[in-house]
Amino acid sequence: MLHDKDLLSLQEVRTKVEAAYSAFQKYRGYTQQQVDTIVEAMAAAGRAEAKLLAEMAVEETRYGNVKDKIAKNLLNADLLARSIRSARTVGVLREIPDQKLIEIGVPVGVVAALLPTTNPTSTVIFKSLISLKAGNAVVISPHPRAAKCTAYTAELLHKAAVKAGAPEGIIQCITQPTLDSTNALMKHPRIGVILATGGSAMVRAAYSSGKPAFGVGPGNVPVYVERSADLPCAIKQVVAGKSFDYGTVCSSEQALVAEAFLRDIVIAELKKNGAHFATAEQKRALEKTLLKDNYRINPDCVGQSPQRIAEMAGFTVPAGTTIIVAEIGGVGKAHPLSVEKLSPVLALLFVPDHAAALDACEALLRFGGLGHTCVIYSADDARIREFGARMPAMRVLVNTSAPAGSTGMTTNIQPSMTLGCGAMAGNITSDNVGPQHLINIKRIAWKVRNADDAVKIPAEWQNISEPARPVASQLAGEVDRQTVATLVEQYLAQRGIKLSGPAPSVSSPVKAASLGDVASQVVERFLGSRVHAQQACAGSATCPCSQPRRAPEPAKPAEAPRPAEAPKPKVEIVPFVCENDVRMAIQRSQKIYIGSKTIVTPAARDLGDQHGILVMAQP
Repeated sequence: MLHDKDLLSLQEVRTKVEAAYSAFQKYRGYTQQQVDTIVEAMAAAGRAEAKLLAEMAVEETRYGNVKDKIAKNLLNADLLARSIRSARTVGVLREIPDQKLIEIGVPVGVVAALLPTTNPTSTVIFKSLISLKAGNAVVISPHPRAAKCTAYTAELLHKAAVKAGAPEGIIQCITQPTLDSTNALMKHPRIGVILATGGSAMVRAAYSSGKPAFGVGPGNVPVYVERSADLPCAIKQVVAGKSFDYGTVCSSEQALVAEAFLRDIVIAELKKNGAHFATAEQKRALEKTLLKDNYRINPDCVGQSPQRIAEMAGFTVPAGTTIIVAEIGGVGKAHPLSVEKLSPVLALLFVPDHAAALDACEALLRFGGLGHTCVIYSADDARIREFGARMPAMRVLVNTSAPAGSTGMTTNIQPSMTLGCGAMAGNITSDNVGPQHLINIKRIAWKVRNADDAVKIPAEWQNISEPARPVASQLAGEVDRQTVATLVEQYLAQRGIKLSGPAPSVSSPVKAASLGDVASQVVERFLGSRVHAQQACAGSATCPCSQPRRAPEPAKPAEAPRPAEAPKPKVEIVPFVCENDVRMAIQRSQKIYIGSKTIVTPAARDLGDQHGILVMAQP
């Protein structure tokens, strides 16, 4: 009987993938009405137990708070379910009679769903609903720190689905998750696509698995409070977004940017909404507490209350504190709190003017949040459009908190827990992922035109003869021996060497394999000429060969050895690397040399490892 945890987890993966695949073979023939009935039943079960699932998640992971996790559960069990209710995903999606075209939805098969520890139960609801809505089965791989609440949620949804008519085994969950089991799941031959939500290492592994994969990048969300904004309303929403589930949402606000002349009112409004302003000493303590030596987020600080964060950093804040604010002087290497923090700690940056504000927001995105989300509070439509066009983010939110806007709570963006960051961040999509990403579309297309009608070749091009074969193609097939011999003789003549004897007389082309024979004849004639020349000049007074040799000149005294110079360092070891540094190095085809004390942001390390940019060196 097996007792090895790793072996048991691998066997569990194989067993559950096969069970899900078997269920999919039956489910793939279900009608749209049958699929929709099952999805509605699952959503209803999620809504009914939203509070219990939130409590289980907080108790097991110690991340976030119950109230906000209830909202996350309902985002998926209610808002998402309503948004996809009328969507056609299986069978005939649409017919276009005037184009003689029919589009048919084809499910991808078994979905491998990788889950995070920050949002376990809500992500189970999300991925299960969109997988089954698209006609697929799903196998869920929980984070080890959230295995129990994840498995409970999966079983809750599975029972509801089966009761509504789904095949037994359509939703599976790994109960003993390990790194090896997750890798085995992603690479299993029965898996059709991977939905990866979690750390950068997980997403990178998903993209490296050889399977189609949807992953996301990290978020470092800038919030620009522009001068025309309703400042009290804007600041209230910023605090609400930053404090939501204690900052565990990847799209939560990370830095507030405003012009310097708004300083007094911005600070006053932040304090009015429960913000605690860190002193210089407290700010230094936060930097050491929130970030580890290699510039990665300290996992012990993720999703903790502001009171707990302060306690870990060695100071106290009032009981009613909603967030901790730390003012920074810029973005990048010298300002550690300008990175993503996944906690209720907000960086605050005042800049001279509008242009500087745009620069700062773009810098924040490039400092670990490329392609994700940004926010602007403004009543100036021209500046909103300018901001949206300038920012390297796929979700540009206007006058709304970042978590609520990016996930579709307060905007018409599709409700989702998987937010693509696009090609600029190495993601396959820039969309909020939904069921439409988990189907393929088959097209039945009738002939509607002749090929000659589709592409018209101009009359003057109709009777063009084929061009002569170039020399390169002749060398690849046939070689003229006489031509080769003549070319070699011309070359030797240019070098002052005249050959004796007649040139080989060959007029017909031969295969390239005979080229060696031609070369041999030419070389033999050349060598014969050299021997004849040597015999002719032997004994001649004018022959260079018979001239007396000059006595060697006396050797010069050896110079005194020069003092050894200190070797110059071969490479320059940089003290800090961010994501933008790596992208610039990729464009220039250069390496970045790092040492044991070099600080590397998580996004920079992931991208650098992927492209082989980072090189460990000794000073």
